[in-house]
Amino acid sequence: MLYDLLGGMGVEYPALNVFRYITFRTGGATLTALLISFMFGPRIIAMLKSRQRRGQPIREDGPQTHIVQKQGTPTMGGFLILVGLVPAVLLWADLSNKYVWIVLLVTLGFGAVGFADDYLKVSKISPKGVPGRVKLFFEFVIAIAAMWALVLVANEPLQTALTVPFFKGVLLQLGGFFFLFGALVIVGSSNAVNLTDGLDGLAIVPVMIAAAAFGLIVYLVGNAVFADYLQVHFVPGTGELAIVCGALIGAGLGFLWYNAPPAMVFMGDTGSLALGAALGTIAVAAKHELVLAIIGGLFVLEAVSVIVQVISFKTTGKRVFRMAPLHHHFEQKGWAEPTIVVRFWIISVVLAMAGLATLKLR
Repeated sequence: MLYDLLGGMGVEYPALNVFRYITFRTGGATLTALLISFMFGPRIIAMLKSRQRRGQPIREDGPQTHIVQKQGTPTMGGFLILVGLVPAVLLWADLSNKYVWIVLLVTLGFGAVGFADDYLKVSKISPKGVPGRVKLFFEFVIAIAAMWALVLVANEPLQTALTVPFFKGVLLQLGGFFFLFGALVIVGSSNAVNLTDGLDGLAIVPVMIAAAAFGLIVYLVGNAVFADYLQVHFVPGTGELAIVCGALIGAGLGFLWYNAPPAMVFMGDTGSLALGAALGTIAVAAKHELVLAIIGGLFVLEAVSVIVQVISFKTTGKRVFRMAPLHHHFEQKGWAEPTIVVRFWIISVVLAMAGLATLKLR
């Protein structure tokens, strides 16, 4: 909005040219989302608490300490993140950019699925919400629609191609399989973040770290000069997604203010599914799907721990971990919650740096 209103006036008023710079608008989106979160956070949390009699239902098969420490804390805090994210993007992004709209609509779509799940949980006072198969069905519908839109927007030969980290000239043409592959990336990223969201502040900081890393990636691959210098594939238009990443960081910081231990509100599926889907869609748009597995390696580890646990128990009757996802395993080993959270943050930073290194190691 500001890009259209003020950026075009740069000819008459040179000082307004700053509104055309992606870097400036990314910073503006970050601050805007943060301020909105601070302004409306207390009201939203009070509203959620008044409408949720017992807060988020706690799993009986989860760590017993959670039943005592976290009982009564309201969920659906992802609504606060979206309240900060969406206006910031609409205010600072170039709204003629199709990539921005695709990512924004996917984020809201997955947020709606998560909201339905959270609503059933709190209304029924049960940790069981929307059945898993139903959630996955709607997630794949949204993801495949997003893939169709992304393929239409992209230029040849990148439309249905997969780039490979460390190899500057390699393009794997997947054809129609690319739709399914991209949908799996989006849905997998969404649910991996959802599985990570189990301790105060555990999921939101790695999400912000990944958003910062991808903010840099989309800025570089969306700029012909930088893309040529780094010998990565130039994807026109994706640079504008840096504004989305900036807004995500600002909204995440605002949420963390209230989610820091002891949490005043939980993210819930409303936030975790939306944020994971946003990261997945940005990765597909920027042709860095495989790099997402590195930058978001913590989410991958959490998801794999659940998969391994389920397969092992069903086939052998034995558990590999004391409890899954992985962060609960360390809780059962006696690690303090803040210790787990901070160490997982450190792992996220290291993985983000490793993912960014792929831009140069080609």
